[in-house]
Amino acid sequence: MMSSLTGALYGVLVVYLGGWFAGAWNGNFSLLLFILTTVTLAYWLAERFHFRPARAAAAANLERQDAARRAELAKLGIDKVDGDVHEARQKLLMQPWWLDWTAGLFPVILIVFLLRSFLFEPFKIPSGSMVPTLMVGDLILVKKYHYGIRLPVINKKVADNNPVQRGDVVVFRYPPEPWVDYIKRVVAVPGDEVAYLNQKLAINGQPVPTVAKGEQLDDETITYAPVFTEKLGEAEHLIRVDPRRLGGYGPFPKSFPHADHCRYVPEGVTCKVPPGHYFVMGDNRDNSMDSRFWGFVPDQNLVGKAFFVWMNFGNLSRIGAFK
Repeated sequence: MMSSLTGALYGVLVVYLGGWFAGAWNGNFSLLLFILTTVTLAYWLAERFHFRPARAAAAANLERQDAARRAELAKLGIDKVDGDVHEARQKLLMQPWWLDWTAGLFPVILIVFLLRSFLFEPFKIPSGSMVPTLMVGDLILVKKYHYGIRLPVINKKVADNNPVQRGDVVVFRYPPEPWVDYIKRVVAVPGDEVAYLNQKLAINGQPVPTVAKGEQLDDETITYAPVFTEKLGEAEHLIRVDPRRLGGYGPFPKSFPHADHCRYVPEGVTCKVPPGHYFVMGDNRDNSMDSRFWGFVPDQNLVGKAFFVWMNFGNLSRIGAFK
């Protein structure tokens, strides 16, 4: 019965992963990992306190029966007895496949679950919205604990750590579709007035300093686009802003939470960031769907701070920390 149940569970897992990979539905890896941890824990506890003691008792009973048989034969003067119960004992003690593939995997899955939930989580950059800081195909690491400790799956913060700073690159749950992860740069924190007018960023009425750094090839348009350094907070980072792509912004439909905090004009947008929210933008300013278009990021949507490219299979020189 247990082997059939385990086989059915693995069948459900294969169907779920297959549909996720094929795009038939949106997967939730955090929830999947939590379920796998819980299920394998149940199997591990059953193995520890029921199945393994039962196998050990059966092996001990076999040895007692063999010893009793040999003792009876010895009374009859028979000293040499054929047969060795060692192989049969080993088979009795052997873990069946359905426990090996569940209880046996629990410690590994638990370690992955704890590391991913509370320390570091890997992500892959799927689009060019963060160029030139992050490229398509970059595999990055995110510090889950940087802004505080959050419960896995429900993402509820239970302990604070560092405050979110202007200039931080953050991974967050996309507010219109919370099951999708986005990555952008924080440009304004609660209480700030942020303005992006005529491709110029200003915070609380002060223009954000930028310095032209020449041009960079845009892989999407196969043209060269201007690159600048921008200073938000203490650190400088690169952005891409192309004056040739200057276009109008508004008026936009006010359909997102706290939309009344924003004013749209053809030159751009000005917003007052509400408490517990952040205004985020992509470093590729002319190719990024961000807070200018869908609103603010609530603090409870934050996943963590991105800080390191650990692999890019198309360009190994990308490996390293970034600002």
